[in-house]
Amino acid sequence: MLQNVFRRAVLTTALTIGLSSAAFAAFATEPPSTGLGQAWPNTTDVSVSPRYHAYVFVLGGIQYIQINDLNGNVLGSVGTAGGQFIVLPIGKFAQYVSTPQHAAAASNNARPASSPATVYNDGATTVTATPMSDGTTQLTASPVTAQDTCTDPAICSSNGP
Repeated sequence: MLQNVFRRAVLTTALTIGLSSAAFAAFATEPPSTGLGQAWPNTTDVSVSPRYHAYVFVLGGIQYIQINDLNGNVLGSVGTAGGQFIVLPIGKFAQYVSTPQHAAAASNNARPASSPATVYNDGATTVTATPMSDGTTQLTASPVTAQDTCTDPAICSSNGP
């Protein structure tokens, strides 16, 4: 009888430690929910471009993606959930952020100064940055499509077989 009580106590303790560790691991890998709008938020830079910083925050099932320049200046930010996007009113170039649901404001006769650079891509959402001739930067957020992820040019190309 005493042996059974001891076994149960050991099993309960091991289970509690295991669940606590799993809960801590899940918490530790979840993106933070604070720091949006800061130049250098206390979170991981997930940019795929060496010319920009990208930070992700999650709150209430909505993913917020913030793009900064190399000096930490916030350029713009979007919120996304379920394929829908919203432009947030933060950042130096918030008015030049476009999404499938929101067209960016037109810059006075500005033209792209270089090709768009992918700044963020998590497999579901991509954000590109296009430096413009007037010194602004246009950010474009969109869902990732099959064309974005395809690696075989013969299959992916609209001019293919």
